[in-house]
Amino acid sequence: MVEFKVVVNDTKNGKSHNVSVSGHHANSLIGKKIGDEVDGIFVSLPGYKLIITGGTDKDGFAMRYDLPGMGRRRLLISKGKGFKAREEGMRKKKSIRGNTINQDVVQINMKVVKYSSKPIENLIKAEEKSDEKTEGKKEEKVKEEKPAEDKKKEQE
Repeated sequence: MVEFKVVVNDTKNGKSHNVSVSGHHANSLIGKKIGDEVDGIFVSLPGYKLIITGGTDKDGFAMRYDLPGMGRRRLLISKGKGFKAREEGMRKKKSIRGNTINQDVVQINMKVVKYSSKPIENLIKAEEKSDEKTEGKKEEKVKEEKPAEDKKKEQE
């Protein structure tokens, strides 16, 4: 199952928010490219419109907007994402990820383009609370199931 860490940049307030995305919402992000506009419902922000600005893969290599495809390639670059020249005219061969999201991408960076009437902070806090409740219920079920299993072993 695919899981992404999405960093949502709120340009109005100057804050960034970290949101975990998994399941069918994460699967719907696969195949999107840097610069694509995405509905906020995929990131638990209904009513918002977001634009994909970048990301990194599982090994920490940055995605680059001008490199088509999903794979990682070694490019001779002189400026831009993934390289800062120490002196003028310096070039270096660097590994860089393509501009399309796939299963190897771990972090996706997004920027808010269209705002909703509800603040982002409230929506994210509500999502965290619902996640905590579901985790608590799962832990209770596990605690309840263990004694039943132990009883069966004792009976045998």
